[in-house]
Amino acid sequence: MKKFMCLTMTAAIVAMSLAACGSSTESADTETTAAAAEGADTEASEAAEGDAASSDAVFVIGGTGPLTGSTAIYGNAVKNGGQIAVDEINAAGGINGYQVKWIFEDDEADTEKAVNAYNTLKDQGLQMFVGTTTSGSCLAVVPETENDNMFQITPSGTTAEITAADNVYRMCFSDPAQGTKSAEYIGQNGLATKIGVIYDSSDTYSSGIYENFAAEAANQGLEIVGAEAFTADSKTDFRTQLQKLKDAGAELVFLPFYYTEASLVLQQADEMGWAPMFFGCDGMDGILTLEGFDTSLAEGLMLLTPFSADAEDELTQNFVAKYQEDYGEVPNQFAADAYDCLYVIKAAAEEAGITPDMSVSDMCEALKPVMTQIEIDGLTGQGIKFTEDGEPNKAPKAVVIENGAYKSME
Repeated sequence: MKKFMCLTMTAAIVAMSLAACGSSTESADTETTAAAAEGADTEASEAAEGDAASSDAVFVIGGTGPLTGSTAIYGNAVKNGGQIAVDEINAAGGINGYQVKWIFEDDEADTEKAVNAYNTLKDQGLQMFVGTTTSGSCLAVVPETENDNMFQITPSGTTAEITAADNVYRMCFSDPAQGTKSAEYIGQNGLATKIGVIYDSSDTYSSGIYENFAAEAANQGLEIVGAEAFTADSKTDFRTQLQKLKDAGAELVFLPFYYTEASLVLQQADEMGWAPMFFGCDGMDGILTLEGFDTSLAEGLMLLTPFSADAEDELTQNFVAKYQEDYGEVPNQFAADAYDCLYVIKAAAEEAGITPDMSVSDMCEALKPVMTQIEIDGLTGQGIKFTEDGEPNKAPKAVVIENGAYKSME
């Protein structure tokens, strides 16, 4: 605006001066002056429009997950954790000087709805994708993002095949890593030697973890005395599986599946009067907030996780306090994974120097080569780096439930 006023006033002064001289070339000079003034007006207008476009430009980052249904606790945690990160990033000046818009859609942990939710995000201008929350949905959406060459980082999709495409990265541990790390943790910390397993053979998440757990158990001197399966059609009564593991002398029961079914396992074991140690993975996170569940039944339950809300570092404590203030509950690892995803995108975007006016594909191509170069200190680990395969390199942690709350086992 200042440039516009200055140029306009200058043109007016020149015109007045020429008129006072009464030159014989008055007509030509007047036309020249008018053209100059018009050019100045046009230049100022274009500059003003450019400034407006710059101020309106934002990075649009979005995610999907179940906001309704039996696994809604995961999707809502991802949505909320991402929002806290975006609020912080924007308050600190954004990414490369641009603000970030965070958008999120409910996919109900359904593969078809997940693809629809992703397309809805694209209609809203999606440029970088944090999703999906659950593995099955993620596998369904990956071909879509690969076809679009859309940068994708899943906070919690654990199935190994998810990161096969070169545009996809993962914040959490994969199923193989969770199975391997769980066996390592149990063996290296001497928790037990006779292990029983209950797993969902109809679910890639659960069966994938079990297979790798079993492979690593032998290396850790663990004896699997029984491995009992169930399916999506038979996930309410676990008494038969529990009785077989009890008879086999299991000291610890490994439960690589979600907290809804796990709550039934704990309840039915209690009804049987059997109290072995129980150990789960990230799908167990959320059991303390399951409506109608007696949390005393989870006392002593252990789970592998990259995040502990009772950690004493400043980053964790600030995040937990903000999450409780905004959402009225203690955040789980899904919220923490999503938070870290946004900071990974920030670090990569700044390293690559991308801007919102770039195409989705150009952004992705700029981000790919820098993903192995960045390193962040996040809620889910210190010095987090990424491999060329899209996997995070960070140390696993474990928590135990004591007095109705998660407590770090470190």
